[in-house]
Amino acid sequence: MNVEPAVQSKLLQLAAVDAELTRIAHRRTVLPEQQDVARLETERNAHKDAAVAVEIMLDDLDRDIRKLEGEVDAVRKREERDRGMLTAGSVGAKQLSEIQHELGSLERRRSVLEDELLEVMERREASASDHDHAGARLSKIEQELADAQRLRDEALADLDVAQGRCDSDRKDLVALFPDELLSIYDRQRTQHGTGAALLQARRCGACRIELDRGEIARITKAAPDVIVRCPECGAILVRTKESGL
Repeated sequence: MNVEPAVQSKLLQLAAVDAELTRIAHRRTVLPEQQDVARLETERNAHKDAAVAVEIMLDDLDRDIRKLEGEVDAVRKREERDRGMLTAGSVGAKQLSEIQHELGSLERRRSVLEDELLEVMERREASASDHDHAGARLSKIEQELADAQRLRDEALADLDVAQGRCDSDRKDLVALFPDELLSIYDRQRTQHGTGAALLQARRCGACRIELDRGEIARITKAAPDVIVRCPECGAILVRTKESGL
């Protein structure tokens, strides 16, 4: 097909816009700010899990403390009852001996329970400290995540602006080309990444391969308005003074 050289040269502008659109799309997939957000989200979730685990442990320890406190209180009341009976002097010799024996057992039992209670309370205090630290770490990571999300959103907004500008430029450019030429260009770009390129110093600007003498002779003989394509990659070759023809 034949297209005026001035129109053909506009293909280089279209190719530059499309190349920039490709770069923008690629940057969206490898955006460092998004990678930071993903990393911090993973860390935030890990800290959340850790905080929940400590909260569960605290609940278990609180339950154990209540249970032990109840047992200690029950033993103490039993001791008070036995001592009351001894003080009242209303029991016989045999029962007196039994009560004294029971008091000894109760005192030992209470001592064991109080030791267990103290140990659990100490563990509870340590877990409470862990919970406070976990909360502080979680708050810190959530702030870092919020900052990273803001930077990510700003970077995406910049890409949106750049893409909007390129989309507008492309819309203006495609209106300059015949439908058949645009169809060839778009098909070539879809298949090989570059629809059109400058023929510079006898080298294709798309695949960077230097054309042999036969191809250069063929292209040199072609009229300026004839569409020529790279024999290697198929890109539309735009000829200028830099082509070395």
